[in-house]
Amino acid sequence: MKTIVIVGANGFLGRVLSRYFLENGWNVVGIARDPDGIVDGVEFVYWDGKKLGAWQEALEWVDVLVNLAGRSVNCRYGRRNRASIFDSRVRTTELLGKAVQGCQNPPKVWLNASTATIYRHAEDRAQGEASGEFGSGFSVEVARAWERAFRAVDCGKTRKLTLRTAMVFGEEAGTVWTVLQGLARRGLGGKMGGGRQMVSWISDRDFARAVDWLIGNEAAEGVYNVCSPQPLTNKELMKEVRASVAMQFGMPANRWMLEIGAFVLRTETELVLKSRWVVPDRLISEGFKFSHEGIDSFKEGLAG
Repeated sequence: MKTIVIVGANGFLGRVLSRYFLENGWNVVGIARDPDGIVDGVEFVYWDGKKLGAWQEALEWVDVLVNLAGRSVNCRYGRRNRASIFDSRVRTTELLGKAVQGCQNPPKVWLNASTATIYRHAEDRAQGEASGEFGSGFSVEVARAWERAFRAVDCGKTRKLTLRTAMVFGEEAGTVWTVLQGLARRGLGGKMGGGRQMVSWISDRDFARAVDWLIGNEAAEGVYNVCSPQPLTNKELMKEVRASVAMQFGMPANRWMLEIGAFVLRTETELVLKSRWVVPDRLISEGFKFSHEGIDSFKEGLAG
């Protein structure tokens, strides 16, 4: 039986991968600070995310290591939160690097999370792995430092992949799609800001399938944009969200309204106003087939 170790297994994406690989007959080990949120059937291993310890043993002889550790960016970017966001990504990647280097029999493949927000605000053209341009600001700085830390680790024969993942849509409560549906049900599902900003996304099912495909494709290495090939504008997205809850009208939110709302909710408007026009050039050219290329097929999958 193959074994996959998921660091950050108690988060949304950790649960998505845990369920997928359990269903496909894998042994799943979840490394996290807290067992709350760990899927039934996953072997829980505690770590503090700060120092080496007994948890290192969980990396010996395993087929795959996936690192999804990272504090939620759904917060205000004050000094303490910035430090926590940075450390929970960069420092944990460095720590895992030391652990992998110390293994007698290290993982065959290591997939490390990154983010599609590493690219610039783009309303003029799509950003692929080779053609994309990096942006600026705190979120981009974190993403670039995160990827540098991963690249710096010499893992010998361990194959390394960086996952620049876009917004992941699924049915779990409190995640992006369900939060947007909640706004739409309250009549607040109109466009946000100008509505022209692009939204790159991927279904939770295709996220797991893409990870599985990258594991199985021994030629796959380096950076991959993990997103649907059919991004859409915020205005188009909100129209689809309203339709999914049978709401014809949604009050639009101007930028100043979003700024007030973000302050009250203790979050940042960047999460909805930045135009993330990202496309999965490598996945497509190398043969990955999406289950949900467009938002319609994603919605049909939920209805089914």
